[in-house]
Amino acid sequence: MNNKQAKLSWFKSSYSSGEGGMCVEVAATTETVHVRDSKNRHGSHLAFPIRQWDAFIGRLAAGEFDA
Repeated sequence: MNNKQAKLSWFKSSYSSGEGGMCVEVAATTETVHVRDSKNRHGSHLAFPIRQWDAFIGRLAAGEFDA
């Protein structure tokens, strides 16, 4: 885990289910939203600019990714 990642304040995503260990954790800054696998906290994570994250969440809420 690098110093930048260690300073982030991570929390379990509200989009994660509580079943089967398929959870993601999220940490936000003023510029980015970071996402990581809750089972691999010391591994790598994804970082998205705020505007891209907001667009993704909007599309998710609209059901665009429903199977």
